[in-house]
Amino acid sequence: MLGVAMYTTIKTLWELGKNKTEIARATDHDWKTVAKVIKGIGKGIDKPRYKDRDTIIEPYREEVIKVLGFKGSYPTVKRYIKKMKKITDIFVRINTLPGEEAQVDFGYVGITRDDDGKNRKTWVFNMRLSYSRYDFYCKVYDQRVETFIRCHIRAFEFFGGVPEVVKIDNLKAAILKANFYEPIYQDMYRRFSHYYSFKSVPCRIYHANDKGKVESGIGYVKGNFFKGRKFESGTTLDIELAQWNQRANTRIHGTTRKVPAHVFETEERPKLSALPDERYKLSKAGTRRVYHDCHIYVDYNYYSVPYEYVGRDVDIELTDSLLRISCDSEDIAIHERIKDRGNFSTVDAHYPKYKKIAETEYREVYRAKMAAIGPYSQKLFFLIIKNNKQYWAQPIKGILSLRKKYPSEVLEASCKRAYFYGVISYQIVKNICKSGAYHLPVEEVDHEYAKVQA
Repeated sequence: MLGVAMYTTIKTLWELGKNKTEIARATDHDWKTVAKVIKGIGKGIDKPRYKDRDTIIEPYREEVIKVLGFKGSYPTVKRYIKKMKKITDIFVRINTLPGEEAQVDFGYVGITRDDDGKNRKTWVFNMRLSYSRYDFYCKVYDQRVETFIRCHIRAFEFFGGVPEVVKIDNLKAAILKANFYEPIYQDMYRRFSHYYSFKSVPCRIYHANDKGKVESGIGYVKGNFFKGRKFESGTTLDIELAQWNQRANTRIHGTTRKVPAHVFETEERPKLSALPDERYKLSKAGTRRVYHDCHIYVDYNYYSVPYEYVGRDVDIELTDSLLRISCDSEDIAIHERIKDRGNFSTVDAHYPKYKKIAETEYREVYRAKMAAIGPYSQKLFFLIIKNNKQYWAQPIKGILSLRKKYPSEVLEASCKRAYFYGVISYQIVKNICKSGAYHLPVEEVDHEYAKVQA
């Protein structure tokens, strides 16, 4: 259907004396459509009956009318535009200085067999020095950020130095791309780049010349080394890839017509920055959900997180000695790693104030109940609190339940005996009451205990 603008254009051209064929060619409409519009004009119909839609050509309507002298066909225009597009797609080749830049990328190479005889999806990592075209290749079984960083470390050690810039392809590898832009992984890679003193630069999307060197390297190894080959094990693949890598660096490069290894040794290696004294210690990373008790679960232990993050996913980073917890790139908690299993690392400040007040009041209720029995019952209460901070309520409730069967004097005497012997078990207090042992004399040695502040 025609819009108002096109209807007006046809009408204007008709009034200027153009015939139906000329108008059809100029407006790119069927001759019958043009004839129908002109017939309507003759009957006094000035505009279409349906809603008009704006078109991108409308601002240039007058220019279209002015150039009607052009007699070429629509295919002629298409060919011309295609030619112009090729001209606009021209890019300037980017040349780099020795030691200035490396490009990195992953390439999927299919299924290979690992050392356990298991078939695994396999990728090849390539870091190529842009000036010399000197390559480092290695195979991997995943595309995690940690693997990405380890490949960098191996490449730097293979080169014996570090370039100024590492240009990253736009992370076509699905798994790596899914994680790389999460804050925790960005922080990991940033700290890694600072440690090795290089700048990380992402390639621009749809700019093939930004990453052409490493894409050429990936294509070369896939087509030359991996194509049509099978390997007995992962170790066999590693050995043969390293040997092929050495040969590839000593060939005459198809673009530079120079031997990459020679250019690297004579011109580029001296320009690389020195490696750090110690290899970078890569931390483990991941995410955890904060439980309703303000803790997360990591390696069979529990670590507290500020209560504001309950129910949210937080990022974790593990070193040998520390656990760093962050959210939205902000550190929210740091704990020393717990070496055993099933333990808690809890910071009281991570709980809301009203919860801490409630806990104090809850404890005060039971202190008062024990004090009502007698002074030694209250002392036993504090001894239990001191030795069992997290699970004090169970034995206290048990002792108080004995009031249903024994008078306060018996229970107080039993608590006195339990206190002087350092007993904090409900079951033993119960046995003292039942056996009448509370009548026996005791050596009254007072225990140190800390009263819990209300």
